[in-house]
Amino acid sequence: MHTDTDTAAAPVLQTRWADCEEDVRDAQRLRYRVFAQEMGAHLTPPQGTPSGLDADRFDAFCDHLLVRAVDPVHGPGALIGTYRVLTPEAAVRAGGFYTDTEFDLAPLAPLRGRALELGRSCVDAQWRSGSVIMALWAALGQYMVRHRLDTMIGCASIGLDDPGTSAAQLWHRLRGTHLVEQRWRVAPRIALPLHTQAHADAQGDATVPCPQAPPLIKGYLRCGARLLGPPALDVAFNTADLPLMLRMHDVAPRYRQHFFGTTLGMNLGLNLGMNQGMSA
Repeated sequence: MHTDTDTAAAPVLQTRWADCEEDVRDAQRLRYRVFAQEMGAHLTPPQGTPSGLDADRFDAFCDHLLVRAVDPVHGPGALIGTYRVLTPEAAVRAGGFYTDTEFDLAPLAPLRGRALELGRSCVDAQWRSGSVIMALWAALGQYMVRHRLDTMIGCASIGLDDPGTSAAQLWHRLRGTHLVEQRWRVAPRIALPLHTQAHADAQGDATVPCPQAPPLIKGYLRCGARLLGPPALDVAFNTADLPLMLRMHDVAPRYRQHFFGTTLGMNLGLNLGMNQGMSA
């Protein structure tokens, strides 16, 4: 596994946006390896989809972000990480966000015109270091600025190896510190059962180990993301999906320069400071 401490002929991480069908296929192949082969998801791609791909009806409307490791000698290697994003205009053409299929997003109607949906994030098992995620997030930050968007929404998944107990405990723990205000809260269409015992355990039973948030969720929360509501049950992927929102003015100051660049980060801070009165 590659880590941030590997130094011998360390590859450079290269991010770019898919610009042809084969690029999208590369992303779909990586998603299939991670979601179907590694996580055991039961995928239902559209009829006619070639085997070995994770695809759905939203892919055609999305922009697909790719990251590859570029070897100093041999050049770009295989795809190691990907996100897909859906802009407000593309979401209208698609009939809504993917997140709409899991949650009632009606409370977010005032934000949708400048909201970007993130989805299908995954990183190859051999490259799950902080540097890959940070490279992806930096590209996403630049994309937000370029398209004049101010809100990110999406779902972060938690595996259900213990029929949802850990996910329920995590929700009960995080809701006290990271839940958005009432007016933005959304409801799952198929709710994960939130066991009474899980709630009690999350309140501080010293005999019960506190579940740790998956690294991606930890990263989102450190950046300033907030929970939009309780998790949905995703039967196909065998996950509990937490709805998350990150507004640009909530991005932690230590991440702004990395995500938006020095000049853009400074301008963002000034612009958001002027617009705080209009934000949640």
